[in-house]
Amino acid sequence: MSASPIRRFQRVALLFFCCLVVQPGYGQPAAVDLDGKPQDPVAGASGRVVVLVFLRTDCPVSNRYAPAIQQIATRYQRESQFFLVFPAKTASAQVIRKFIDAYDYKLPALRDPQHMLVKQAHAEITPEAAVFDKRGTLVYHGRVDNLYEDFGRMRPAPTTHELDDAIQAALKGTRVAVSETSGVGCYISDLQ
Repeated sequence: MSASPIRRFQRVALLFFCCLVVQPGYGQPAAVDLDGKPQDPVAGASGRVVVLVFLRTDCPVSNRYAPAIQQIATRYQRESQFFLVFPAKTASAQVIRKFIDAYDYKLPALRDPQHMLVKQAHAEITPEAAVFDKRGTLVYHGRVDNLYEDFGRMRPAPTTHELDDAIQAALKGTRVAVSETSGVGCYISDLQ
């Protein structure tokens, strides 16, 4: 006795849906926190400005920016939400926790091994920041400032502050003067 066409269709549809859910990009959370819980920081922002800072634990330029990133986050903590995003597929939660402790970060950290946030933010380099306005629209992505002229070449102090400027504009609801800059640092590997 064979199944009715409706039953067969339901089984095929269920199988198809299940296959979509396990494919990267379909049904995947944007990222996971260090306890493995799915997180979507932009969607969960509740009308606040969201700042994603992409870092690698093994990037000397990322490491050099730790104090500046923490200062900017502290300055805007009431009006915005900051997240450290670790896109390296090999960065374990344990390694990231050690990194956060070593650099005295007080910000929530997310793992992005599927590069969902990397794609959403158009990130290519670490350190790189992305600012999403209160509606969840990407308004800036790029460097924190211009401290680094080139890899291994630093200024005594930055002369531009693109991340800070972008956050201020997003908080005011005005257009960001510079919406994209190129960063100096370590490439995010396995970009597709």
